Amino acid sequence: MKKGDKALMIDELKEKFANNPFFYITDSSSLTVAAINKFRRICFEKGIEVQVVKNTLVKKAMEPTAEEKNYVAIYDALHGPTTLLFCETANLPAKVIKEFRKSSDRPFIKGAYIDSGVYLGDDQIDALANLKSKEELVGEIIGLLQSPAKNVISALKSGGNTIAGLVKALEERAN
Repeated sequence: MKKGDKALMIDELKEKFANNPFFYITDSSSLTVAAINKFRRICFEKGIEVQVVKNTLVKKAMEPTAEEKNYVAIYDALHGPTTLLFCETANLPAKVIKEFRKSSDRPFIKGAYIDSGVYLGDDQIDALANLKSKEELVGEIIGLLQSPAKNVISALKSGGNTIAGLVKALEERAN
């Protein structure tokens, strides 16, 4: 790779790290060409960007903001063959990898960066897959907030029929 190409790749990676609060560092080196193409296709369909990169280029792209964004903690994962997965949903790459590994032993997770939190090692796959996305958390909060209001409205509606029935019965007695 020429020096100019490296500079372009570093700039591209800097932009991706700046625009993506979630990324995974994986190793898919021993997959066959057919298997890696299948994995890439699945990732593309799910909106996950897959990029094979050199570790030194990744470190250089992370250097300017390494301390403030806690990238230093993920440097330990940058050894051996590296494939980066970029996505807008924190748990989606882990779910895709977990599903894909039902038919293959790779890719395995070397590390993941989730909103300045660092997860190292493949043993974190279950924790990463079980993370709730922003949309899921918002939905749960809305459900929790609506629950008491629904109970009050339901109680008023059921009690309203009883009260109306009592008033009608009292009215009929009076006549």
